[in-house]
Amino acid sequence: MIELFFSVVSAVFPVGCIVLIGFIFGKNFSIDEPTLSKLALYVLFPALLTDIMYRTTLSIESAIGIFIAFGLTYLLLCLISWGIGRRLGFSESLQKSLLATTALPNSGNMGLPVTLFALGEAGLERAVIYLISWNIIVMSTMPAILKGGGFRSGIIFTFKVPIIWGMILGVILNSFNIELPLKLDDGLHLLREAAIPVALLLMGIQISKNRFQPGTYDLSASLIRLLGGASVAYLVGKILNLEMLDLQVLVLQSAMPSALTSFLIVNEFGGDATRTSKIVVVSTLLSFLTLPIVLWAIGATS
Repeated sequence: MIELFFSVVSAVFPVGCIVLIGFIFGKNFSIDEPTLSKLALYVLFPALLTDIMYRTTLSIESAIGIFIAFGLTYLLLCLISWGIGRRLGFSESLQKSLLATTALPNSGNMGLPVTLFALGEAGLERAVIYLISWNIIVMSTMPAILKGGGFRSGIIFTFKVPIIWGMILGVILNSFNIELPLKLDDGLHLLREAAIPVALLLMGIQISKNRFQPGTYDLSASLIRLLGGASVAYLVGKILNLEMLDLQVLVLQSAMPSALTSFLIVNEFGGDATRTSKIVVVSTLLSFLTLPIVLWAIGATS
């Protein structure tokens, strides 16, 4: 039992240590956070996706299965959170915030490193497919849901996100067996290696800038995201009869805390931005307690 405990915690502990370093740094130094965020968004994460798709051996069947599974999980979480908000008589802005924080897991900054530590490179490949599915489906629908901008504007917004183009480049290189000259693939891999540590440090810095006392709503909404997301994903994966590793990745990614993107989308397109930012931070902190439980439940104890 002790060995099992340490095996599960070891998948989360390295992530927590890097976030803690970012937190300590943020408390002691001032930093141009927006510029660092742009570096991660426009350079490091596109390089990460390009490199993974360039080298992946993942079958098209697994990729399609994960895409469909995420889409169904996302739809169900949207419906559940909207129903809860209506049932409890939340204002329209709070309903939108609950929907965003419930349906949008942090499958990038948090999800990729946890999956890598827990399930290895094969798990990371599937986590990237989940992240790509997240970007395609969420970015083409959530702005329209919150603002009513329509499907077309959502699609246009999706193709402004650089990680989509990083994914497309990687797929092209892989599909046509193109070998990069002058060891450019080594340079690409070096950029990829920087993406996850920088993202985790940024998360720690973000947490260090917030001072608040979480209330009942903040804790409840965070648990809906963390445990509700995992439960819905598990049911969807079982219904679709996903293979074990695909199911593990689907559940683990869906058990992540609320994405920082949920705050950015709510702030831009409508909803309670203050409440949303609190859920992002509270769910992130709580995830270090809930993720070991989820990892144990899905048998991700390698």
